[in-house]
Amino acid sequence: MNRNNAPKTPATFHVKSFGCQMNVYDGERMAEMLGERGMSAAADGAQADLVILNTCHIREKAVDKVYSDIGRLTREDGTRPMIAVAGCVAQAEGSEISRRAKSVDIVVGPQAYHHLPELIEKAGRGEEAVDTDMPLASKFGALPARTKQARPTAFLTIMEGCDKFCTYCVVPYTRGAEISRSWSAILDEARALVDGGVREITLLGQNVNAWTGEDAKGRAQGMDGLVRELAKLDGLQRIRYTTSHPNDMSDGLIAAHGEVEKLMPFLHLPVQSGNDRILKAMNRSHSADSYLRIIERVRAARPDIALSGDFIVGFPGETDAEFEDTLRIVEQVRYAQCYSFKYSPRPGTPAAEMDGQIPAEVMDERLARLQALINRHQAEFNAAAVGRRTDILLERKGRHPGQLIGKTPWLQSVHITAPELFIGDMVEVDIISAGPNSLAGQPSRRKAA
Repeated sequence: MNRNNAPKTPATFHVKSFGCQMNVYDGERMAEMLGERGMSAAADGAQADLVILNTCHIREKAVDKVYSDIGRLTREDGTRPMIAVAGCVAQAEGSEISRRAKSVDIVVGPQAYHHLPELIEKAGRGEEAVDTDMPLASKFGALPARTKQARPTAFLTIMEGCDKFCTYCVVPYTRGAEISRSWSAILDEARALVDGGVREITLLGQNVNAWTGEDAKGRAQGMDGLVRELAKLDGLQRIRYTTSHPNDMSDGLIAAHGEVEKLMPFLHLPVQSGNDRILKAMNRSHSADSYLRIIERVRAARPDIALSGDFIVGFPGETDAEFEDTLRIVEQVRYAQCYSFKYSPRPGTPAAEMDGQIPAEVMDERLARLQALINRHQAEFNAAAVGRRTDILLERKGRHPGQLIGKTPWLQSVHITAPELFIGDMVEVDIISAGPNSLAGQPSRRKAA
């Protein structure tokens, strides 16, 4: 590899994660692993000896951004940090990354980043340092125990991979088959997080609600059983999970939303389209009607639940009438928030080879209409919170002196001015105003931690 004045023995590192929450989790775990090896975190890439770009491969622009970031890492004096490309782009492209970007020293997939220390040593010797194997079980076993966290919230990956093979998606190829972590490993990590100051845990997986395992007594458990066990942890006050698949919303998990106080009233349940023909072409194994029936059952169990979803517009062959079906399902569900995207063909996926690719200008128009509707519903959901008294978990400082930001149970950001309070406090607040993306509140009284 072309070293280009990169350091051979980096002492400092910076991890930049793109994309999903699972990448955020992976980035945190890489940082903890390197910290345990004696390296120090740098504030940004300009100050680091090693920069890790933890990449996402969901959409084409995200891939292009990675190569753009690589090019910007060379400094004015001609030196540069050691550069590692990790994550799903690394898995998908492998050593092609090093051929395309000669300054890249390390390429490591999302299931192999526990080998980073060895790869850093190889790169320091000028050897090829590429690892895109998928030894999932050994990755988690090789990572260090969780330590004190800087924030009161944390992600915890409980399963990885996907067996659904949606025709637009690269995840089965970059993350592999669905594999659930063990009951004991999850509980051990959760306890370590809580002992380190975490009060809210978000369980992660590409299809998180597909998690299965056996408890300490050898009994088969689904994610509802795991949630109920986690809720017993002293000090853990909130549980969330993402991302879910409609086909894995079990009766037990739906019931847990109404029965487990620590499970927050928020559900991210992607549907992708409101039209059955498009759903079938996507290989989404649910219909618009079956999806709506799940929503009805969830709302019956937890009437105040906030719903979130994902939508793709302009899937190959989508007609104007089929797009209108998507608008109709949005009107029926009335999401509290949503993620919506134009279809982006990913190499190697079946949809990329389908006839009827939609012109960009048509996708632009459809996305604008969809987002206008979603934004209206989100603004209405937030406006309905005004006058409500609720708890928020303070997560970070705001931009103004004495300002703190926390989340409601429904995942809404709330700004308060309370210099006497601290990050990590659970505070009861009155919501006094609402904007399209956040709320303003004032403490009603401080709750005992």
